[in-house]
Amino acid sequence: MKLSLATRIFLGYAVVLVTFGAVSLFSVAELHRNQQEIRLISQGYQPLSQDAAALETFHTNQIKDTERLLDEESVETRRALIRLARVYYPPLMAQRMASAQAKAREVLTFAPSGEMPFVRELEARFGELEAQHASHGQKAEAVFTALSTESPNRQKVAELIAELRQMESTIGRELRVLRAALDNRIRERVDRVEERERGTGLAIIMLSLVAIIVGLGATLLSARTLRPVRTLIEGVSRIGRGDYSAQLGVQGEDEVAVLAREFDAMARSLQARESQLKAQAEALARAEQLAAVGRISAQVAHEVRNPLSSIGLNVEMLEDALAHATFSDPEEARETKDLLAAVTREVDRLTDVTEQYLRMARPPKPTLVAEDVTEVLGSLLDFSREELERAGVQVVRHFDPDTPLVMADEGQLRQVFLNLVRNSREAMPGGGRLTVTIRGIDKEVEVFVQDTGRGMPEPVRERIFEPFFSTKEGGTGLGLSVSQQILQAHGGSLSCLSSSGQGTTFVLRLPRA
Repeated sequence: MKLSLATRIFLGYAVVLVTFGAVSLFSVAELHRNQQEIRLISQGYQPLSQDAAALETFHTNQIKDTERLLDEESVETRRALIRLARVYYPPLMAQRMASAQAKAREVLTFAPSGEMPFVRELEARFGELEAQHASHGQKAEAVFTALSTESPNRQKVAELIAELRQMESTIGRELRVLRAALDNRIRERVDRVEERERGTGLAIIMLSLVAIIVGLGATLLSARTLRPVRTLIEGVSRIGRGDYSAQLGVQGEDEVAVLAREFDAMARSLQARESQLKAQAEALARAEQLAAVGRISAQVAHEVRNPLSSIGLNVEMLEDALAHATFSDPEEARETKDLLAAVTREVDRLTDVTEQYLRMARPPKPTLVAEDVTEVLGSLLDFSREELERAGVQVVRHFDPDTPLVMADEGQLRQVFLNLVRNSREAMPGGGRLTVTIRGIDKEVEVFVQDTGRGMPEPVRERIFEPFFSTKEGGTGLGLSVSQQILQAHGGSLSCLSSSGQGTTFVLRLPRA
């Protein structure tokens, strides 16, 4: 299950709160248990131990008073001591016994379940002691009655005293055992409380450390979860500065990761749009430049073309006239004819230049029909075979027999291919190899024209399609520019791959029919 960013942060801090809550509840529970132990000791066992000690003290004093009574020779004194014993000890002992039993029953109301058997045992022992003390009172009363006479029966008194002393010994032993049991129980509970306090303190410290670690972990998890936000802010700042290459690369499925991926897509779109706008701006500037150059070229060609036609016509007329003229010196006649032939060649060259200018200024709209590019290029290579062989250029053809037809104007396409073949030949003045490759791809047909010439450095390669830029002596710099215009009008493209010393490859792309 994928959790949202807010849910993960909430769960992290919820775990922290639950951990600290558990520590607090544990502390409160242990404190409550310690309070129960302290109450059991202070309000239960301690008062019961005091009652047992008081009963033991009263019993010891009662035994001493009985021994004093037995040693007394005066009848009147014995009778006074007997009256004192009857009034003083029985109410005190009964009161203490009832108080101890009531305290034991009260302890049962708040004692832990584990202490219930011991408290009930205490209550039973106090009940037994009460019964034994009642029997002791009866025996003591019998002794008191026997000793109150003027001349007591010594044998009978001795028997009663023996029974009384045995009962006092039993009661005293029971009181000592009861008090020892209470004292031992108090020490055990105190030791247990101290041990529990030490364990509780250590446990609270450990649980607090665990809670702190959990809190730090939740904080680190939150910081790690929110870390992409800082990256996103930096990416937005870079976009604001115009750097559209910013890519965040945030992984995950939460909101921030989705937002980061959308941001990356937006940055790529902006970068592509920026490149497109830059290319369009360059193309617009180039188009404006070509348009300006075209208007100037058309004007110049128009102004030059008519005079060239007149000069050419007049030169032809002079040649006709010279054919019927006579010269006294044959050398002079030959020299005159050579001059007129030179003028004719220059006029033809200038006429060709003006024709190129006019083609660039007013390129004819292509008539697109389905053409077999392999047939067009093959026939052009056959036509140029003799020219290429004289230049020492070996032609290698790699034509895919399944090459699809293209939409093209055959005449303009031949003009482009002828220009590229002649450029390749001129780039290999000492001969070389010209490789022509044709293949079909997706929706286009690619044509590669590759030579093994000297190649071009990068600054030259970047400018070869500019009008009037040429590295050839006497070149017009219009051939590649016009060729690129023709292919763009066909819906295709013309590009160049070259480096110094590595030859040059022109890549043509034409849309499939």
